[in-house]
Amino acid sequence: MRRVVGLENLPENLPWPVVTVGTFDGVHVGHQRVLSEVVRWARANSGTAVVVTFEQPPRSVLTPENPPLVTSLSHRLVLLERLGVDLCLVLEFTRELGAMSALEFVRRVFAEKLRARGVVLGHGSGFGRNREGNEDFLRKYAGEFDFEVRSVPPVLVDGEVVSSSRIRGAVLKGDFEQAAGLLGRPFSVFGTVVRGAGRGRGLGFPTANLDLHHEIIPPDGVYIARAVLDEKALPALASIGTRPTFTHAHDAEGAEHVVEIHLLEFDRQIYGRDIEAQLLRRLRGQTRFADVGALVAQMKDDVRRARGYFRQR
Repeated sequence: MRRVVGLENLPENLPWPVVTVGTFDGVHVGHQRVLSEVVRWARANSGTAVVVTFEQPPRSVLTPENPPLVTSLSHRLVLLERLGVDLCLVLEFTRELGAMSALEFVRRVFAEKLRARGVVLGHGSGFGRNREGNEDFLRKYAGEFDFEVRSVPPVLVDGEVVSSSRIRGAVLKGDFEQAAGLLGRPFSVFGTVVRGAGRGRGLGFPTANLDLHHEIIPPDGVYIARAVLDEKALPALASIGTRPTFTHAHDAEGAEHVVEIHLLEFDRQIYGRDIEAQLLRRLRGQTRFADVGALVAQMKDDVRRARGYFRQR
């Protein structure tokens, strides 16, 4: 998949572009239905499946509320590529862009720059000032700009429309079964490997410390995980918390939350690389151990249980 940042960097004369637009936070089953239609329609015309998305969610610019993302931009790009998207146009969402009328957005982005032949919108999709660019609006101007419009009905899970806010709520409650049902895949975190204190390697359990790029952090604990590195799935454990055994009790409340990944069958330096960690099962909560020996014994048991989990798969 080609990633293009800014309208000025778009390649010219894309073959038969089919376009959709949105933040796509989570790339959940509702989004997947839209993206499937975009890809299918483009493929049927030997065309280009295009997603227009934003570097920052519009709400982070237009409202004071800024909840963490289910999927950061870098995470979304990986997921979009897996779904067959050919090109992702990333726009910086500014107040000026937010004030642009839907008609001007269609003219500049869909018509002049992308020369879209098809546009697909999902349930509740909107763009332009006050989200006035909806399905009815697009159909009104489709003839003028020479593209077709298709819409995709909402996806319901347990009788409710799937949304990023539902997923966020499920994750924060630790309900990963519900989150997986809404996502259509195991819930995962995604980040870049950064240097940590190196304690894990000293204890015999080297870990990759992840910078999550403002993604949502699940409840503290130790999880059986599947780590995806360069599209290869590796058995792993994920530890999320404040390292209480190494944090003084009076400092625990303000301690930084960290996400650490221990790869069971892999021990190479991967600083600066991106990892997606799919959380498959929560083994236990975060615990303050009496000493390092007790911590190491528990970590060995965590590894044993994780290996048993993967042997049964």
